[in-house]
Amino acid sequence: MDKVSFLDELQDRLSALMQGTPASDMQKNIRALLTQQFARLDLVTREEFDVQTKVLGRTRAKFEELERKLAELEAARSVEAAKR
Repeated sequence: MDKVSFLDELQDRLSALMQGTPASDMQKNIRALLTQQFARLDLVTREEFDVQTKVLGRTRAKFEELERKLAELEAARSVEAAKR
């Protein structure tokens, strides 16, 4: 038996034992409290974070390209001004 299936089975057995006890109610209350507190923290999922990271990367690449083009235009302008 591998570690993952062992832990899953252990969790299932412990959950079954706790179902009829006051600990089950306490577990539900704690879960609700934690969910409420996490919602207040305004957290994002890993998937949302990864998507925003990709968007930021694309935005940064576009910004760097625009900076490069601007530098080229400024250089061309200064060359034209020097010719006058």
